[in-house]
Amino acid sequence: MPAGLCLLLALPFGNPTAQESQLPTIGGAGGGLISGKLESDIGEQVMISIRRSTPRITDPLVYDYLTAIIYRLVPSAPLQDRNLTLTLIDNPGINAFAVPGGIVGVNGGLFLSAATEQQFASVLAHELAHLSQRHFARRMEQQEANAPLAMAGMIAGIILSAATQSDIGIAAIAGSQAMAVQNMLAYSRAHEQEADRVGLDILANAGMDPRGMPEMFEILMRENRLQGNRVPEYLSTHPLTQSRVSDTLNRAEQYPKKTIGDSLEYHLIRSRLQARYTSSPQVAIDTFEAYLEKSNPARSEAIRYGLAVAYLRNNQPEKAINLLQELLEQQPERITFQVTLAEALLGNNQIEEARKLLKSALGRNPGNYPISYQLAETELAAGRGSAAAQLLKDLTRDMPKQEHLWLKLADAEGLARNIVGVHRARAEYDVLMGDLEAAQRQLRQAQEKLSAGSPERQIVTERLAEITRRLNSRRNG
Repeated sequence: MPAGLCLLLALPFGNPTAQESQLPTIGGAGGGLISGKLESDIGEQVMISIRRSTPRITDPLVYDYLTAIIYRLVPSAPLQDRNLTLTLIDNPGINAFAVPGGIVGVNGGLFLSAATEQQFASVLAHELAHLSQRHFARRMEQQEANAPLAMAGMIAGIILSAATQSDIGIAAIAGSQAMAVQNMLAYSRAHEQEADRVGLDILANAGMDPRGMPEMFEILMRENRLQGNRVPEYLSTHPLTQSRVSDTLNRAEQYPKKTIGDSLEYHLIRSRLQARYTSSPQVAIDTFEAYLEKSNPARSEAIRYGLAVAYLRNNQPEKAINLLQELLEQQPERITFQVTLAEALLGNNQIEEARKLLKSALGRNPGNYPISYQLAETELAAGRGSAAAQLLKDLTRDMPKQEHLWLKLADAEGLARNIVGVHRARAEYDVLMGDLEAAQRQLRQAQEKLSAGSPERQIVTERLAEITRRLNSRRNG
């Protein structure tokens, strides 16, 4: 596959700013190519392809942090639709993307490359800026594309090739079509400059340091020089020049200077992922122990936490427990420490201790995703399927597009011997995977096991009717 196809994707939608009058009319009464509904359809198809083929991180702690930082930025972004779907790609490369329909994705490796939270946030702000300016839709209109939805498969193929660093995505794209999409995804200098400027405003208005953006650009350029002929994925669609770096730096300097420190949480998550991406758990232990010897006091908590995670990955839960208990003594309300300690206790077969810790933490933080999920895992380990299922039902209600939660719920319902619940959970998983026929079969099986007139049967029947309508619509083109 050409190097240019192993890329970051970053695509777009709406913007109610003063610049709006300069934008072409896209969708709606103006007759443009890309309506909001069509963007949503493209996004749904791309997300199905990602779920099916791309390795992803489902770690609730990492996801929870990403959600928090995105939604810190979103109020400052001129988006028409702020209903976003977040996905974490399990890849150590530098990459992030935003796809029509509100999908925002981040490679785990972005955490490793961005030394500060401000640098990390600058990439997300830049992607939100592309979305707000609807750069993808504007390029499609310029090129007078005839079948925008057909682009979804090719877009997904490009993401898959980048995420897996293989040719897995080639089946979705071919020849001149691939190059046409690549040209469309590679932003013009004007679009990049516009996204830089809007992104700087997003950062500043969100209370973050705009100087993180030129700093991140310098990291990308350095990475580009180190890789030689292999262009980093992010730069494949975001061409970066020294003049652009200089322009961004000059613009960042025009904002009021403030001392804005990173959150501890960013560096905890960064350490967690560093432990994940080292070549082996033992190498991670050696690395964090070396860091401790020359530790910056401001980073010592994150280093000790990373060492605890490395011990846990190396099947040494006792050592992890000792470190995490020390960290919790200093910050007893830190959810990341509580959840990871519970994980270590569970790994050490101290199930009741983990359960007690998590129940107490959940009482103080009702509905918290990482706590709830780890408690569900603990209940499953204890054989309490019904308790785990209730926790997971609450999570699927709040995060219905997280397919791994539906699979876990199916496991819990199976343990609780609730066969109808298994079918219903599996059906929702199948929908997210794009397999409506399988979802239909699951719901029919659930329907057969329920008595006529029961409230649950009515719910299942209504959902089955909805899935059938979608399936018929798909079959009829």
